[in-house]
Amino acid sequence: MKLKKFIALGLATVMSTSMLVGCGAKSDSDTATDNGDKVFRVGMITDTGGVNDESFNQSAWKGFQDAQEKFGKDKLEVKYLESKQDADYAPNIDTFVDEEMDLIVGVGFKLEPAITEAAKNYPEQQFALIDAVCEGEQPENVTSLLFEDNTSSYLTGLVAGRMTETNKVGFIGGMESDVIAKFDYGFRAGVKAANPDAEVMVQYANSFTDAALGKTIANQMHSKGADIIFTCAGAVGIGAIEAAKENGKKAIGVDQDQNYLAPENVITSAMKNIDVSVLELLSNVVEGNYKGGEIIVNTLSMNGVGIAPTSNKNVPPDVLEYVTEEAEKVKSGDVKVPATKEEFEELNK
Repeated sequence: MKLKKFIALGLATVMSTSMLVGCGAKSDSDTATDNGDKVFRVGMITDTGGVNDESFNQSAWKGFQDAQEKFGKDKLEVKYLESKQDADYAPNIDTFVDEEMDLIVGVGFKLEPAITEAAKNYPEQQFALIDAVCEGEQPENVTSLLFEDNTSSYLTGLVAGRMTETNKVGFIGGMESDVIAKFDYGFRAGVKAANPDAEVMVQYANSFTDAALGKTIANQMHSKGADIIFTCAGAVGIGAIEAAKENGKKAIGVDQDQNYLAPENVITSAMKNIDVSVLELLSNVVEGNYKGGEIIVNTLSMNGVGIAPTSNKNVPPDVLEYVTEEAEKVKSGDVKVPATKEEFEELNK
């Protein structure tokens, strides 16, 4: 199904002075209509991590802001709604539908059920879903942006395996899911490939928001000898990085380059270039190239994922060279990176 509103480019004047209602509404622009051009209106709905999670949601919002900077406020209006709890997803979607957004973007796999249901209820509305596909057959009015997270995590695992001095490293996950499993087992595989003697401690926080809990779990892992911890749990990771600073340990960031949170402690980050992918998505919307129903997988080969550019600050050159060589093997298919527990166990038989 094509965006019906998009063919109205240059034919209609859109006025928008309404204010967002619901959980945590904010507008980042004023809609300009003096020139008579179509003003595209796109809304983002965060998961419970919030827009300032220093991770997943924040990176997605950066993509929105970059798109608006690219096209101008007189061409693209962007807004977000924060979800304080899972129950907010459906009402926030309804709010944006009522505001006649050209595209509604749900950030995170937790929004999948709400987006799937909304796609059925509003067949003329276009949606996008980051990090998930809809249950069953992908609707024609939903575009999914997926990422090869197991691969970026594998590369950080190689770093951890080579740099650990205790042969003990840690992984802290948010909530158990297929998405977080890719980070988990990709990281474990990387550690084992680089250092078969290393032990990986694993614990799930059952949260993407509790930074204090992340700090507590990291402190416990540190007390057991872990000197490097990789956290994939939104704001929970902020607490884990704070523990690394206080305890003189190393941390690995996620989703975006988190070195700025602790320049001496965050040695690398598993990059998920959400902002770049979102920018491309919104560019297609404004330029009339958008196609609903697509499932787009951002891979290592297309620079959709990777490790942070600041890795050269704290990772020795020989380790970076090793990681680069292994990355090429992944791109060529010579190295298969597990994304599930079953694949990881099969790899280690």
